[in-house]
Amino acid sequence: MSQTNTKDIVDLFVIGGGINGCGIARDAAGRGLSVELAEMSDLASETSSASTKLFHGGLRYLEYWELRLVREALVERETLLKAMPHISWPMRFVLPYHQDMRFESSTPTSKLLNALMPWMKGRRPAWLIRFGLFLYDTLGVRQILPSTRAIDLRRGPEGVPLKDHFTKAYEYSDCWVEDSRLVVLNARDAAARGARINTRTKVTRAKQVDGIWHVTLQDRSSGASRIAYARLLVNAGGPWVENIIHNTVGLDPKEGIRLVRGSHIITRKLYDHDKCYFFQGEDGRIIFTIPYETDFTLIGTTDVDHQDLAEKPICGPEERDYLLQFASTYLKAPVTAEDVVATYSGVRPLYNDAASSATAATRDYLLKLDETAGAPLLNIFGGKITTYRKLAEQALQQISEHIPQMGRAWTAGVALPGGDFPVDGVGETIHQLTTRFPFLTARWAKRLVKAYGNEAFDVLGAANLATDLGEDFGATLTEREVAWLMDKEFAQTAEDVIWRRSKLGLRLTDAQIERLQSWMHSRLDASPAAQAGAHD
Repeated sequence: MSQTNTKDIVDLFVIGGGINGCGIARDAAGRGLSVELAEMSDLASETSSASTKLFHGGLRYLEYWELRLVREALVERETLLKAMPHISWPMRFVLPYHQDMRFESSTPTSKLLNALMPWMKGRRPAWLIRFGLFLYDTLGVRQILPSTRAIDLRRGPEGVPLKDHFTKAYEYSDCWVEDSRLVVLNARDAAARGARINTRTKVTRAKQVDGIWHVTLQDRSSGASRIAYARLLVNAGGPWVENIIHNTVGLDPKEGIRLVRGSHIITRKLYDHDKCYFFQGEDGRIIFTIPYETDFTLIGTTDVDHQDLAEKPICGPEERDYLLQFASTYLKAPVTAEDVVATYSGVRPLYNDAASSATAATRDYLLKLDETAGAPLLNIFGGKITTYRKLAEQALQQISEHIPQMGRAWTAGVALPGGDFPVDGVGETIHQLTTRFPFLTARWAKRLVKAYGNEAFDVLGAANLATDLGEDFGATLTEREVAWLMDKEFAQTAEDVIWRRSKLGLRLTDAQIERLQSWMHSRLDASPAAQAGAHD
């Protein structure tokens, strides 16, 4: 270690810029630790931007008796709502009931009922669904979200889009989250607390020398390499967690992950109300249909084993048609391929518990501290977006003996950037924004507040007219906003802006996207400091 200046050694080096990596970096930096993070692509460029955009307890996990996981997630819903009311909000979910609803045959609940009530042949009785929803209401501490109620589909707007034989439903609460923005805001807050965030930077090797990790980093734009030094290494590589252990660090773990592809389709708007549907198939699978970006409906997800990380996950025709057919068994108007405006797919790195199917694989996580290399390495297997904050707390608790100067847990209830206002304060914030900037349309102001919260005022700056915001790239995306995203939120390409910092890709033409990319490229060339953004 005599070759390394101790001032250059950080307490924690995090590999991976998804939700777990950025959540850990934020928590650690807030405890007074020196932190560096490397992400080989853009933040949230893989799994963390390809979710169903929900943070929820996981109603169906009750069938697997994963009560601890469900309870932890249910408690986290309201903790997260309070910390980020701009990018998350409550939603009501409508679960239509019919007598042919069945369990997936491999669940513990299914096996028990088949033994006790064989005449049901795997069907879900109404009382069991109601009992599950009662547990869902009571396992977590609910202060904000309303409880479950039964509804008559023949009398309300919820029944209008559904086939006539659905007459009864249960309505319960869960929450929406802008998944990739959640990642970016955690990274921003980590950087504000002193962490160094490196995007488009690949970790090519990590080895320990005299108890210190020597982490070789390669800038994927320039090809330049450097070495970072850390006392402890966190592997939050998501789908690449095993690859990092084997090929980057050179260890052979006992634990592993199961790669499960989840695909989604985005269609034209399928119904007028703002509630989601929880559809259950006769095969035990479930999908959601969710009001999306005002003018669209999001349908997902599938659970298919994904064999090869070298193969980019896409929603192929088979998965697309499965989702279309599934939704069409409930909706009066069939949903067809012509209704689909976009698709996306991501690989979920689930902890490999040797489950019989991708659907049955646990959504719980495992944190494994490995000291066999001579310096501590924390590997993260699995996890879900709802419990990312708790995962980060537990990760830091697990490594606390190696970093005794670590401060206390602090993230519960502390707002993310832009979220320092009440859960029910979005409307008032929009009103204040349009008062200050009267040139904004109601829809434009809502989009800005839902993305940036009370930082929307900073995004617009001293503008008095729309023309003060510079070039209009389309769909209310202006030069001023793109500059903010580049300087403050690590964006470097048009794709970063229109799919991960926003979903404006649904509204922009190819020509507009090309113009945006050209403008961003010119700005990066003109200002090297802008490329680093908030990294330092």
